[in-house]
Amino acid sequence: MIRGWYTGASGMNAQQNRLDAISNNLANVDTAGYKRDIAVSKSFPELLIRRTNADGVYQLQNGMGSADAAPVIGKLGLGVETNENYVDFSQGSFKITNTNTDAALGGKGFYVIDTPNGERYTRNGNFLLGKEGILETKDGYPVLGEKGYIRLDTDKITINEDGVITYSEDGTEVDRFKVVRFDNERYLKKMGNSFYATNDIAGPAHIAEGNERPRFVQGYTETSNVNVVNEMVQMIEVNRAYEANQKTVQSEDSMMSTLWQKVAVLG
Repeated sequence: MIRGWYTGASGMNAQQNRLDAISNNLANVDTAGYKRDIAVSKSFPELLIRRTNADGVYQLQNGMGSADAAPVIGKLGLGVETNENYVDFSQGSFKITNTNTDAALGGKGFYVIDTPNGERYTRNGNFLLGKEGILETKDGYPVLGEKGYIRLDTDKITINEDGVITYSEDGTEVDRFKVVRFDNERYLKKMGNSFYATNDIAGPAHIAEGNERPRFVQGYTETSNVNVVNEMVQMIEVNRAYEANQKTVQSEDSMMSTLWQKVAVLG
């Protein structure tokens, strides 16, 4: 019976982690460049259940030895645990802004942003021209080009599909957006404000060139890839699974209480 408590409780913990991920997804449905979180659970190893007082060994006729009948009658699950939380980097849709400094990425890749904590990476192409003439994020962090900070005299610019920035009036080339890729992008760590940081699992950043480089769409931003309907359906599934595990714990507790009362009476 005590095992049942732990099995039910492990299921409740796993569903709580799933609910946290879904809630975060729904809270960021309108955040530009946001990528949904997915919580993955795995089951503990199962135990085989055998018949009581039956070891499965029987003697063959004429003294030819013995054999094992393996009287297995089923399996016993021992619960689940959250295996990992990873980011789904599937493409979001484009939203028109008609702002010259905005650019959505069509395909895989990340902008590089200079922050006090080092370089960070984002899919959010909602930029503006800062007071010092540097292209920045909405939080005031400089966007990096291949020459360093992207310095502009005006926001009257053109961004082509390769990310090359030129002045609209005379066609003078300013810089090209620095875009990077990773070996295992799904393991990038979220840092808030649509920023990501790399780690040993995701691997070091490398410059995206050729077929690895995404297509730039000026005057648009990429919306989140969260589907509200799907997330709401999953939330309902999680709530029902949580309630089922909760009832398991309550039933185990009721049976244990009955057992203690009977033992007390017999004692």
